[in-house]
Amino acid sequence: MEHPMDDIDKKIMALLQYNARLSISQISKEVSMSQPSVKERIIKLEEKNIISGYNTVFNLREMNRGTTTFILIKTEHCKEITDFCEHAMEVTDLFRISGEYNYLIKVQTASIEELAEFQDSLIKFGPSKSHISLKNMLENRVLI
Repeated sequence: MEHPMDDIDKKIMALLQYNARLSISQISKEVSMSQPSVKERIIKLEEKNIISGYNTVFNLREMNRGTTTFILIKTEHCKEITDFCEHAMEVTDLFRISGEYNYLIKVQTASIEELAEFQDSLIKFGPSKSHISLKNMLENRVLI
């Protein structure tokens, strides 16, 4: 029987989520463990697919993609909307959801005008509702 994650595993994960570039040495100091022990724990978390990858976070405002919008869309063209979103540079996330609408699209644009152009390209898939994010209040929250 495998042992569940303990508080040290959770602390290691929180440190890596905050900064995935932390060295084993830095993490070992934070959790008061030897470097080989920390490395072994990280490898086990990766092998269990609890840690499934490491990402870079970009400042979208500096990349001229600072307008975040969530678009709900109701469509019967599931394959087409998925293909469309995979190729649309504005789309960062696509979720299949339950309820009146069946997809939630997260879009990053440079301006409201660019968002309007994107929305015009969605009309062929069905009705949609857009919600522009005014401010991100909680981002990449550690869930452990």
